[in-house]
Amino acid sequence: MISRTFPKIMYGGDYNPEQFPKDIWDEDMRLFGLAGIDIATVNVFSWSLNQPDEETYEFGWLDEVMNKLHENGMYACLGTGTAAHPAWMARKCPDILTVTTDGKKRKFGRRHNSCPNSPTFRHYAEVLVRKLAERYKGHPALLLWHVNNEIGIRCYCENCEHAFREWLKNRYGTLERLNEAWYTRFWGHTFYDWEDIVLPSALSEGLSGGNSDQTAFQGMTLDYYRFNSDSWLACYQLEYNAIKSFIPDAVVTTNFQGNGTYKPLDYFKWAPYLDIVALDIYPENQTPESYMALRYDLMRGLKNGAPFMLMEQTPSVLNWKTVNPTKRPGVMRLRSFQAVARGADSVMFFQLRRSLGAYEKFHGAVIDHAGHEHTRVFRECTELGQELKQLGNQLLDARVKSKIGILFDWDNWWAVELGGGPSAHLKYVDHIQKYYDAFYDNHIQVDFIHVESDLSQYELVVAPVLYMVKPGYAEKLERYVKNGGTFLTTFYSGVANENDLVTPGGYPGELRELLGIWVEELDALHPDQKNQLVLQTNLGELQGTYDCSLLCEVVHPEGAETVASFGSDYYAGSPALTRNRFGKGEAWYAATNPSRSFLKQWISYLCASKGISSPIEAHAHVPKDVEIIQRHKDEFVFTFVLNHSEQTQKINVGTHEQKELLSGTSVSGDVELLPKSVAIFQQKKEAETCGSAPSGPIAASV
Repeated sequence: MISRTFPKIMYGGDYNPEQFPKDIWDEDMRLFGLAGIDIATVNVFSWSLNQPDEETYEFGWLDEVMNKLHENGMYACLGTGTAAHPAWMARKCPDILTVTTDGKKRKFGRRHNSCPNSPTFRHYAEVLVRKLAERYKGHPALLLWHVNNEIGIRCYCENCEHAFREWLKNRYGTLERLNEAWYTRFWGHTFYDWEDIVLPSALSEGLSGGNSDQTAFQGMTLDYYRFNSDSWLACYQLEYNAIKSFIPDAVVTTNFQGNGTYKPLDYFKWAPYLDIVALDIYPENQTPESYMALRYDLMRGLKNGAPFMLMEQTPSVLNWKTVNPTKRPGVMRLRSFQAVARGADSVMFFQLRRSLGAYEKFHGAVIDHAGHEHTRVFRECTELGQELKQLGNQLLDARVKSKIGILFDWDNWWAVELGGGPSAHLKYVDHIQKYYDAFYDNHIQVDFIHVESDLSQYELVVAPVLYMVKPGYAEKLERYVKNGGTFLTTFYSGVANENDLVTPGGYPGELRELLGIWVEELDALHPDQKNQLVLQTNLGELQGTYDCSLLCEVVHPEGAETVASFGSDYYAGSPALTRNRFGKGEAWYAATNPSRSFLKQWISYLCASKGISSPIEAHAHVPKDVEIIQRHKDEFVFTFVLNHSEQTQKINVGTHEQKELLSGTSVSGDVELLPKSVAIFQQKKEAETCGSAPSGPIAASV
């Protein structure tokens, strides 16, 4: 019986022993033991080895690997191998190959080259996975399953076109309903037969060359994006169900790519079919820490706060950027603990041993081309491995708690950027990040939510650029605010429905009563243009004038209070920021893109008004490069303090003694954090009733 829980925070990564002679395998095991590695992801790209032709399956090499892992006290994350189909399959069954948006049929090569609607791909993938599950169902090394790898590509072949028509029949039922949803009387596009419908590619509805995000019929393209995500989900489910048919309690996942914000797949729709969410993330040295923090919080939010896996990161360097510098000493450890702080129950790398050839031979690895343990990277990996071993299972399944919910909606993302809007510079994820950063800079924890999430658990719900309002969501928000919640949204919200049809009657459409405004015009500013946001009412420390940019809307209050107005242009003096009292709560609307300094202070004001605070006391100075996050488990709260700066930072953990888990010491009062270091403070929740804060650290200074 395979356990559904991990014995500890798992530590390891992708291992490709098939790329090396067997006499190296024993040395790998020795080095893995030194580094504290206890899990290896294997068989990810081995379909061609496992199935050399239509009828033959060969798993002998994989038997040896699985046995060797077990003999050396390691677990296997077993890949299904379906991420790259064999060359013979492409030669004999060309329907498996994808077609690009400009109509080019690809040949065998690279990876992610399988059509999700190819009968060949689905048939052979399911048979392969059933054979793997039957063979390894009782293997003692098997801990969890890894389906495919970084799934997602958009295909425009005839198989997809036929499947798209069937998908549309299920969604709309009749052509009349489809024509209405797609607004096909525009440009004479009325469809009279399902066979008339073709994919919205560069050969049909595409605009701006080969950019698939710019099309003449946004509703059609939006449905294609949904269909494509569903198609890949169906492929995943084929493999998922094949595994479950032999191992009902198997832990099955796949690794999400694109640093967690991967546009082609709606991860919220995928999450119910993953036993644990897994993330691949590859930030650069200069990537802001809040960028990673958002992605970790989003992964945790996909399954309503459940911990996730950090499935891939690099221990040292990337290999696909124009310039690929090394991670500086201490950064890999610090960023690994950042993931753990925000809900990761594993720390894993790509890769464990560096490849000797092909595209990823210079991608970082625990074991370098030198092949021994005497490297800086190996030493750092070993130190982290020992710390994770020391932590044991203390943090497993610990939860991050928040009173803030930020809405993230893939359908809305697609619709916002499908073209024809006020500005091509308007990017949905950028604005999610900007509002997220305001909470991050205030050391306030947030959850990411979707349209079906329960809002009652949150004091504040934030929905930047809520362009698309899905059926029933406006009423849901109204109930939430009437019952005392605070809702915040921005420009370009309430514009369209789920089919990307504009809601008649003026913006913000179905949100008009809740927000107490109507929007007459949307003025787009060029990137170098600014307007001013002039406060009419002081909001805590906010007073005076601040810059704003990108979009400025001409807003007419319909019961809402004008909190700030525009400072220039023909709409000077008209509302730029409004607040509408609605029932027991209030709804805020930002009719422009405020500066980051304004956002930080505004969010601080809103949180203070709701009694939401960070683990740091409000009066304490916290350097911007110090990050604080908490996880809760049973009677304990674990406070992570991460010093991302190049300076030693001093924090005060209060007068009550608490344990620092990495050093094993008991501390109170002032504690110093060295540059690029982390501390984890454990405190019993009962301390909340005492004079000190329950969270541990209460002050900080340079």
